[in-house]
Amino acid sequence: MREVQNVLEVKNLKKHFPIKGGVLKRTQGYVKAVDDISFAVKENETFSLVGESGCGKSTTGRAILRLHEPTEGEVLFKGDNLLDVGKRSFRLMRKDMQLIFQDPFSSLNPRMTVKKLLMEPLLTHKLATKKEAEQKAANMIEKVGLSKEQLDCYPHEFSGGQRQRISIARALIVNPKLVILDEAVSALDVSIQSQILNLLIKLQQEFHLTYIFISHDLNVVKHLSDRVGVMYLGQMMELATTDKLYENPLHPYTQALLSAIPSIDPKEKKERVILQGDVPDPSDPPTGCPFQLRCPMAHERCAEEKPRFIEKEEDHWVACHLYEE
Repeated sequence: MREVQNVLEVKNLKKHFPIKGGVLKRTQGYVKAVDDISFAVKENETFSLVGESGCGKSTTGRAILRLHEPTEGEVLFKGDNLLDVGKRSFRLMRKDMQLIFQDPFSSLNPRMTVKKLLMEPLLTHKLATKKEAEQKAANMIEKVGLSKEQLDCYPHEFSGGQRQRISIARALIVNPKLVILDEAVSALDVSIQSQILNLLIKLQQEFHLTYIFISHDLNVVKHLSDRVGVMYLGQMMELATTDKLYENPLHPYTQALLSAIPSIDPKEKKERVILQGDVPDPSDPPTGCPFQLRCPMAHERCAEEKPRFIEKEEDHWVACHLYEE
């Protein structure tokens, strides 16, 4: 049996945005949106990044694809460090890595028909002739649940769910290896969300895709993911397989997030963990553990020393002093 390979390895990734001020617009500080995180994504798996708004999960996805140039770290895609690749060479690799955005309307050119939207990446990367691109567009539009007759329509003629199907078709038409989905279903109605999620699962199996799924909806993440990374203030708090994370969350932050998931069983009693205070300013993060100001389990060491990211059990990593020997 062939060993499963890592499609992507992120090592000590940082993305700090400079804060400019004064008449001369000098740098006065940095917003540490992503602050030294590491993880790997295996072939054909769905790896999810979760956390509150502003935790850095979307910035992580954009930094991987160099839409935000990383400040430090390594991003290894099939063994090649993307941050060492020149812009011209990176453009050639870019077809293997696609991003699907949260808002399908703003990410689709309103002046182009669906046919042109789907043909454009094929022609840009010189993957097909015009005639071949037309045929591939017709095939792909049917794979995402739309019809060939809709190829001559414009984005404004579709519903939100249909526009997201077009975005998915455009991303997959170049046959990528890695797809990053940034809150790809959060703008849709719940009933439409389930349809799109089932479509993503079906397409993943058909095209042997690897997903990075970025979301704040823990119910959706549980349905779709193989492994989950929990981020807070630009740092990774916990990383585990989906079953282990949801059945036995170790970090107090993860426990608080999971306690907030509503239950469909009215008889089920869950103890809600209410976090006090707000997320700290990422331009002035606290010393020690980034979560220590809101953590119900915090003690003196948490304020002084940053916890190490340790493997508490197989495939279950956590950054918390509670689990350090």
